[in-house]
Amino acid sequence: MEDNSPHNMPGMTRSDSSGASSVDQHIHAPIPIRPGLPSRRSSGTMIVPRDSCEVGPVELEVGPNDVRAMSPRRTSQDIEALGKEARAELQRHAKALQDSLITLFNRIEAVKEEHNKLDNNNKFLQKYIGDLMTTSKITASSSRSKK
Repeated sequence: MEDNSPHNMPGMTRSDSSGASSVDQHIHAPIPIRPGLPSRRSSGTMIVPRDSCEVGPVELEVGPNDVRAMSPRRTSQDIEALGKEARAELQRHAKALQDSLITLFNRIEAVKEEHNKLDNNNKFLQKYIGDLMTTSKITASSSRSKK
């Protein structure tokens, strides 16, 4: 038997046909899951009793997953080499900045010269046009007086 109630019509849901909904239609976002931390072995204790004869540096065997093996110490020669490399890079960068500054200065000077040249030409043309206007007024007034 075919049920033609609004609940079974295609495209209709229970909440579409009546105000009372027995089906919860909330959309739930997935709950984020925090990734697990990597596990590492303990470095072990470094505490030595006061009356022990083993006071002083002790050579320890550290495995590849030990924290102390992941951050090797640098020697003074390594630090000096890194310092020299950093200074050399800084000097190269400073030289490049100086070169670009000199290039900009030269470009500014060239633009200033071009501006002064164009400004002088503009003043000359303004004077020339002014003289032409004055001359045309004089000739126009003299030609009217002759008529």
